Amino acid sequence: MTVIASSPLVQALSDGLRGAVVAPDDGDYDASRKVYNAMIDRRPAAIAHCVDVADVITAVRTCRELGARVSVRGGGHNAGGLGIWDDAACIDLGAMRGIGVDPTARTVRVEGGCTWGDVDHATHPFGLATPTGIISTTGVGGLTLGGGMGHLTRHYGLTIDNLLSADVVLADGSFVTANQDEHPDLFWALRGGGGNFGIVTAFQFSCKDVTTIYGGPVFYDIRDTGEVLRWYREVLPSLPEEINGWFAVLTIPPAEPFPQELWLRKACGILWNYSGPPEKGPNALAELRSFGRPILDGIAEVPYPAFNSMFDPLYPPGLQWYWRADFFTEISDEAIAVHEEFGTTPTMHSTMHLYPVDGAAHRVGPEETAFAYRDAIWSGVIVGVDPDPANAGLIKDWCVGYWDRLHPTSAGGAYVNFMTEEEGSDRVKASYRHNYERLSAVKAQYDPDNFFSVNQNISPAIGAGA
Repeated sequence: MTVIASSPLVQALSDGLRGAVVAPDDGDYDASRKVYNAMIDRRPAAIAHCVDVADVITAVRTCRELGARVSVRGGGHNAGGLGIWDDAACIDLGAMRGIGVDPTARTVRVEGGCTWGDVDHATHPFGLATPTGIISTTGVGGLTLGGGMGHLTRHYGLTIDNLLSADVVLADGSFVTANQDEHPDLFWALRGGGGNFGIVTAFQFSCKDVTTIYGGPVFYDIRDTGEVLRWYREVLPSLPEEINGWFAVLTIPPAEPFPQELWLRKACGILWNYSGPPEKGPNALAELRSFGRPILDGIAEVPYPAFNSMFDPLYPPGLQWYWRADFFTEISDEAIAVHEEFGTTPTMHSTMHLYPVDGAAHRVGPEETAFAYRDAIWSGVIVGVDPDPANAGLIKDWCVGYWDRLHPTSAGGAYVNFMTEEEGSDRVKASYRHNYERLSAVKAQYDPDNFFSVNQNISPAIGAGA
């Protein structure tokens, strides 16, 4: 590859990688450094588009030799845009999107640059799915390493509960496979510990027999928020695990398939889904659909890939985002009062979600993986979102004000994938609870110099390295 290098780092990466290396003086630099959240505007020293594991190894070793700080980007959906960092070398896995399905073993092997839409596309023809989030453009790597929660959590657990093994490039440039038998401490830490321990170049997941979902939204007027939440907090934990339902305050989008008379109406609602045999879905959800005074019932039989991607058009890359989050063991009367006060969202894209994390996710102990909040019933997230940069202050103020009032009713920590870098180390520690000390020890063993530090960072334990 012939390039005009703008720095020793760019020259060394260009000499060693098969993939393209983008420098600040390249014409495609601005496009290459963009992340999902347009509120993030960072200028990396180089972007290394790796095409295979050898490229990743070379990039890590080169950056170590030159003392360059490193960020890692997979799908690029991270709340804080941590795939890109000022003056750092971005190791980008976006070109590594190979997938292999073993229908007999009911497993799927996924490279680190894949999105969940890629996985759904590969597994669906075999009648299989892996538990994931709710937007299919989300990267597999980031979602998995933080835990992974979504439509199938109550039935089949978190994404990490379905992770069988991971191929990892470590901070010293070596390559290992981590699973229950090989590097078990690393495997434990990868399941919830974020990108602190290495670059995962491939994941192997177990798959479940899910082809079609029976589900969809049931919306209510925003004035019914308190009534719906008081009912929802009682009924959700009592439901069979095949039924999942997450609560939201929202604005009904001005687009099909929503009826035009409801466009831009402020609402609350629950996105229900039944992941058992589809023919049993109507009876399973009948009583839930009959509650209260719905203004819209959109429940239907839907192929799982379509269900998992229904929000993709509403949230394309390039919107302004501001996030805050917490776990909750209950939805108290105090919390409901806050939701009633702040639930009228400031912009059409802004929203608040409460995702169930009980059911099958509770059958894994709080120390079996790095994900510590196994006693939580909901993972809440408040997101101020808008396409217009002029509204950045508006959505941030709404999000922070909402969170400040709601946080005292929470369990204390948050899902790390919903956190931004400005929240600080105390919030990271609170989000790992009693597992933080062990994570710190594993960090000292596999990354004693904190080479992988652009993340929700776990500091290496002093004196604990190998």
